[in-house]
Amino acid sequence: MILVTGATGNIGSALLRQLHAHGAGPVRGLTRNPARASFPAGVEAVEGDLTRPDTLHAALKGVRAMVLLSGTSTAAGSAAEDGVLTAAREAGVDHVVLVSSIAVQTHPHLACYASIHAAERAVRDSGMDWTILRPTQFASNTLWWAPSVREHGTVRAPFADTGLPVIDPADIAAVARVVLTGPGHRGRTYALTGPETVTPRRQAAALAAALGREVTFTEISREEAHRDLAAVLGDATAADVLDLMGGDVNEELLAVRDTVRELTGVPARTFEEWAREHAAAFR
Repeated sequence: MILVTGATGNIGSALLRQLHAHGAGPVRGLTRNPARASFPAGVEAVEGDLTRPDTLHAALKGVRAMVLLSGTSTAAGSAAEDGVLTAAREAGVDHVVLVSSIAVQTHPHLACYASIHAAERAVRDSGMDWTILRPTQFASNTLWWAPSVREHGTVRAPFADTGLPVIDPADIAAVARVVLTGPGHRGRTYALTGPETVTPRRQAAALAAALGREVTFTEISREEAHRDLAAVLGDATAADVLDLMGGDVNEELLAVRDTVRELTGVPARTFEEWAREHAAAFR
């Protein structure tokens, strides 16, 4: 039995579909509200809350491997993270796949990623086998633009011509499927990127092409972007996020890696492919 946490999110939902399609055996998706979950036929929806490890007993019964998304339980602090891992170990789980962040190696000094550092340490110290995935920025982050594209046909973003190797969450899911079901991945850490760097300006153009209509791109200053993000994330976190979006690039952040193809046998998808597949969200 494989347990997928964050099962209704961009990575988790794609992973459930891929595990089911590849006949990975019994699969279970963790959600706070099973009645509202829409999982593939044959995938069991089970109720549980990672911020409350005492709710996970039924979800973990019979599980041999699980996927844990960093940030799903860390919001409740390291005690919740440790509680989840303790519950998993006591239930007999022997392999944990943690979806972490490339920021751990590109920007280890950023305070807002301390919880992700802690999650990696906790998984390594858990007493279970582990694999850690460190993806770069998600192509799906552009869904933040969806309201302005739908309503005004516009995108406003900083760092217009700074290209980052953004990754399709479905490719992260594909790698997770491989490391969950194949040999040779325990005790390994994999950095994951898309197949090329892509700028925000080019992302907006790709959305326009996918939609078949004009999308106007306007570059804004870091200060303007900070004001918008700080209203949601807080001042310090907004500053850290903007560093990763292009305000503090380095060779590690810009590096294009071929890990997706090496592990799955299929090249990582381009942003243009992601845009075509998700165009409906911007209409």
